Amino acid sequence: MKSRRHFLRLSALGTAFVSGLYPIHRAFSGTLQKDKTNKPLVISTWDHGMPANEAAWKILSQNGHALDAVEAGVRVPEADPNVRTVGYGGFPDREGNVTLDACIMDKDSNCGSVAYLQHIKHPISVARKVMEDTPHVMLVGDGALQFALSKGFQKENLLTPESEKDWKNWLRESKYKPVINIENHDTIGLLALDVHGNLAGACTTSGAAYKMKGRVGDSPIIGAGLFVDNEIGAATATGLGEAVIRMVGSHLVVELMRQGNSPEKACRLAVERIIQKQKNVKDLQVGFIALNKQGEYGGYCIQRGFNYAVRDAQTNKLLDAKYKL
Repeated sequence: MKSRRHFLRLSALGTAFVSGLYPIHRAFSGTLQKDKTNKPLVISTWDHGMPANEAAWKILSQNGHALDAVEAGVRVPEADPNVRTVGYGGFPDREGNVTLDACIMDKDSNCGSVAYLQHIKHPISVARKVMEDTPHVMLVGDGALQFALSKGFQKENLLTPESEKDWKNWLRESKYKPVINIENHDTIGLLALDVHGNLAGACTTSGAAYKMKGRVGDSPIIGAGLFVDNEIGAATATGLGEAVIRMVGSHLVVELMRQGNSPEKACRLAVERIIQKQKNVKDLQVGFIALNKQGEYGGYCIQRGFNYAVRDAQTNKLLDAKYKL
């Protein structure tokens, strides 16, 4: 009888597993929970994304949040005078002023942005303060500077002797024609996925060299230079901002991922859309990178020459993006 009761008990347990009355994860919760653990990842634009990734990884590898990681990451090139297209030491506008644009976006669609900001080394941190401490999304110009100073940021001269020299040389002819992958090599966009399964993104730049006074590109514009949807994925752009703005490029990439496309394919389709709408793309560069909720990533651009950096638990590597032309 004991053997029969034991057999009936095992049979009932087996039936309960099949019928769903006894959840399988209760018996094997340790294994399934391990499988569900998110693997942190950072992806950023250009080779100056390599040190940015390392700063972001220090936070992610300690179970930190993606928002903190993206801010810490892009602060690295913002403070590096050798990165001539981001922050301190960036190429000035035609008037000789270094003007900075940046935005940040978190898992809850909160976002902050500054544009045409002068004298502040870390515009990304000002953008985060806009997000967290004001009812607004974007502050610009003198208003952004006044806000930054009220939050304790220090006013500094961002025009280095090297950038000033280049600007004065440019003034001799004052010709403005962006050069693919040089002057358009203008942005650090960084996306992160943390162990909590949440996404965030940041984008910051000193913009196109020798631009008209007051010009703002795509980098501080939510949906153009950066977009994060924590249900789907995140994307950021680099290249000529005007072309990205016209297509609301980063939002387009995320929506293409929502339709089931991989990150790389979504970037490619967005690039193809820009090419379709532009009259002449011979001298135009636009690139996108994207990261989805599952930790898959990719990049794509119009012309050869755009690369992006990827950091995971194993390595920090620089990849050449696939290109259309």
